[in-house]
Amino acid sequence: MAKFLFGVLVGVVVAVLIAVLSAVSIGKLFGHKQPVISPNAVLVLGISGDIPESAPVDLAIPFLQSPGAPTVADVWNSLRRAASDNRVRALLIQPRGLTVGWAKLQEIQRDIQDFKKSGKPVYALLQTPGSKEYYLASAADRIYLSPNDYLEVKGFRIEETYFKNTLDKLGIGVEVDHIGRYKDAGEPFTRTGMSPESREVLNQVLDQLFGDFCSTVGAARHKNADAIRNLVDEGPFTAVQAKSAGLVDELGYEDDVFNEIKRRTGSRGLNRLPLRTYFRAVPNRGDRIALLVGEGEIRGGDSEGGFGAQVSIASGAFSKMVRQVREDKGIKGVILRVDSPGGDAVASDEILHELKLLSKAKPLVVSMSDLAASGGYLMSMTGDPVVSYPNTITGSIGVLYMRPNFRELFNKLGVQQDVITRGKLADLDSLSVPLSDAARQKVHESLESTYKAFVSDVASARRKTYNEIDPLAQGRVWMGAQARQNGLVDQLGGLNESIALIRKRAHLSERGETELVAFPPRQSLLDFMFNSPNSSVVEDLVSSKLRSVVPGLPGDTLLKGGVLRIMPYSLSVQ
Repeated sequence: MAKFLFGVLVGVVVAVLIAVLSAVSIGKLFGHKQPVISPNAVLVLGISGDIPESAPVDLAIPFLQSPGAPTVADVWNSLRRAASDNRVRALLIQPRGLTVGWAKLQEIQRDIQDFKKSGKPVYALLQTPGSKEYYLASAADRIYLSPNDYLEVKGFRIEETYFKNTLDKLGIGVEVDHIGRYKDAGEPFTRTGMSPESREVLNQVLDQLFGDFCSTVGAARHKNADAIRNLVDEGPFTAVQAKSAGLVDELGYEDDVFNEIKRRTGSRGLNRLPLRTYFRAVPNRGDRIALLVGEGEIRGGDSEGGFGAQVSIASGAFSKMVRQVREDKGIKGVILRVDSPGGDAVASDEILHELKLLSKAKPLVVSMSDLAASGGYLMSMTGDPVVSYPNTITGSIGVLYMRPNFRELFNKLGVQQDVITRGKLADLDSLSVPLSDAARQKVHESLESTYKAFVSDVASARRKTYNEIDPLAQGRVWMGAQARQNGLVDQLGGLNESIALIRKRAHLSERGETELVAFPPRQSLLDFMFNSPNSSVVEDLVSSKLRSVVPGLPGDTLLKGGVLRIMPYSLSVQ
């Protein structure tokens, strides 16, 4: 037996050494060298899918991942520096298959508009673009579309998925209670369609996003918003129709775009410069301001998920990072960048506590991204200035309880359970029995207490009374534009406005340079292997793949249940 255990131990040690040596070899083989920027460069903003707030693990292996996927801050920093870089002659935008939210699109669209102030030309080359790609491209001086392509601009829609009938067939019940008439995150499990409250809020969301699309595109294309609304009703468009309607300027290919840039800039030869190469080549400089990113669902504990897992905010790990920022004497101020639908109620409180301590130690400004709702809104309530985009989804000040019940499923499968208890509510979190009346009352009392604490925290941070916040709470989702009108945020804007605010609060020169220091930092493959907690890679990959196949499937936090501060919907406006 002893020899067997010794053999197992030796095998484990050898396997670990082989993994480490393999990782080191891969890192050396595919490691990044400092890029060299050639003159007469065309900076290419080629983006697809989502644009993260915090950098994903950099595998540095070409056949597994494009190296150095840019974050929102990387795009902001690159365009700002490229505007004054003599080596960069023009900007080419090539968006494709975007799943990024509408608030981030507002940020990048404005970054492109700022770049244009340099006088350098900006072009867009589109491939079967939808509304998101076209919204971004509208910031360009000229838009190109392939002659046989299509412009898939045809209006906006929200689709919500409901699982009640499926769960009934399976014999799975879901116990739901909530405080706030709009706090309806349990609806996918308990209804077959939208409640009147959901329909009211989602119509407000569509009105804001569609209105912004029409006004923004209209201003860029020298048309009024009503003209764009009328054009949208005629979509989708063939390339010829899009050009005839004045939605694109030219029908052509990439070589046509580069030939026009040559004529425009007087350059004989141009070098294609991907943005993900450029932001690695340009050194950061200026006053060090922490960009503290809270991205994903809020969970308790230390683990933020393994390779391929959904990005999340683990209260233990995030609190540790907050303390790291607080103790860094070189950091002169902090921008808390929030992109979260909320999650675990207790974890949200723990994170807010740490952020309040950070706020006492360093100047702080909150910058909301696509989502800062429910627990994501709570963690923003440090009492410091809050900046959101008009298209940020925020608010949702409410509390939810969920618990699955598999009793009927067990009966169908012939599964039997014997339970012995001591204590009246010992089976409160059992998955095989429904809630008793006493248990339901206890849960509701807990929800009421949590809701009152939530509203009180918001009232204190927003310098309002409980009775002023309560009507704006009730679990209702607000868009940033409406949240500003209701006093739930202080200012509309993005990174530029947040940086201007933090520089003022930190008593830094208004015109000084700013180096945004990312927390968490970009990780290499080796960093990930040695610093990440153990997790099931297969489980993570299956979970993320399932969500790509079944749109609207709730997040892990919602499925686990309990007392939650989480947004009612998983919104994807197409």
